[in-house]
Amino acid sequence: MRDHDRFYIGGQWVAPASTATIDVISPHTEEVIGRVPEGTAADIDAAVAAAREAFDNGPWPQLDPAERAAAVGRLASLYAAKLGEFADIITEEMGSPITFSQLAQAPQPHLMLTYFADLGKTFTWEDERPGLFGPVTVRREPVGVVAAIVPWNVPQFTIMTKLPAALVAGCTVVVKPAPETPLDSYLLAELIDEAGLPPGVVNIVPAGREAGEHLVSHLGVDKVAFTGSTAAGRRIGAICGEQLKRCSLELGGKSAAIILEDADLAATVGWLEMASLMNNGQACVAQTRILAPRSRYAETVDAIAGMVSGLKVGDPADPATQIGPLVARRQQDRVEGYIAVGQDEGAKLVTGGSRASGADRGWYVAPTVFADVDPGMRIAREEIFGPVLAVIPYEDESDAIKIANDSDYGLAGTVWTADTDRGMNVARQVRTGTYGVNMYMIETCAPFGGYKASGIGRELGPEGLMTYLEYKSIARPAG
Repeated sequence: MRDHDRFYIGGQWVAPASTATIDVISPHTEEVIGRVPEGTAADIDAAVAAAREAFDNGPWPQLDPAERAAAVGRLASLYAAKLGEFADIITEEMGSPITFSQLAQAPQPHLMLTYFADLGKTFTWEDERPGLFGPVTVRREPVGVVAAIVPWNVPQFTIMTKLPAALVAGCTVVVKPAPETPLDSYLLAELIDEAGLPPGVVNIVPAGREAGEHLVSHLGVDKVAFTGSTAAGRRIGAICGEQLKRCSLELGGKSAAIILEDADLAATVGWLEMASLMNNGQACVAQTRILAPRSRYAETVDAIAGMVSGLKVGDPADPATQIGPLVARRQQDRVEGYIAVGQDEGAKLVTGGSRASGADRGWYVAPTVFADVDPGMRIAREEIFGPVLAVIPYEDESDAIKIANDSDYGLAGTVWTADTDRGMNVARQVRTGTYGVNMYMIETCAPFGGYKASGIGRELGPEGLMTYLEYKSIARPAG
């Protein structure tokens, strides 16, 4: 059991304001594997007060940015020694296959820490421009206290798209992990403490939706950085709009993988195993709409169905496992509900469509492929967040682009072709925030985020640092 009984607030481990607790349940065994206190409004108030004090009266915002970057670099060094432990914890608490946890759940957050530590040393914090009557100094200053609210599917990844950028900028932070996956945040808190950041610069309070809304609406918070569902993002955006509070929202997706006629189908399907089904299909960037030319439609359906039906489903701690359980019973119910909807709408169930065979416990759903999917069907329009793929036929390249863009979302996408220039031409026409030609990758050096209902703002890259800054212009007379 991984039990904890304190919150990390103001540089100390403090007792919770109530006796309420969160049971962390293994998606594989359905047994309790840990217990942590559940944050209440009072705990959120304490965390915001600590962050407010650290920002208003502490040394952190006033440090030379290179000093802040060095502190984030110390945290990165400590983090590197714990990659295996982070991977194990995340696999235990949310069911991510251990190979994916070792590939992405732990190493990519470390890369983000390192990237922003390096960027902080070279970023232009102040520059001078010639004005009409004299020079103008343009300063970049921290936005203030940041509420970082993260989901359960990639908990450390989504913390690190926010935390190191905010810290390098000079902000102080309150992190609210999801109640399904609080355990990894305790290991992070231990490393933050060891790195020697000033008290109150980072505070971590696992809590549910009610306390999360209290954090969003707290008048002591200057900016909200949220990753999660589009529905929750709309609510957060409304609150921030009413308060004129800065916010960045990384939300859902229903991304399309366009397979052109000249694509190497075997290579494409090999890539789509990760691009479409990573993390058991619980990824906002998952390429769950597969667009195939009518001339190769049957061939494409067979290839994808063959790949999907051959995936090993089972214990996420087993290195041979490719698809693990979904995070909770409600998620299993949701995905099974969409599978029923797809059949009711007339799509052809090619493989899967049931609970994984041999899984007498755990929240498993067999990876599923639908063919003969119309772009207007719910399974082609709504984010399912599970291992369910819809293969959609198209007539020509312009039709494929039209279908890809016919979505409320715009987070990710790919195109697969033997002609890279042709692929780039397609990429430029699809309205989505991240895209891949014959691959898909979230690059730490480049902005990540979405168009339309996939969110507002960008994370990662220099653009990700800029979202935690205010810009001040100071004019003065010449001479």
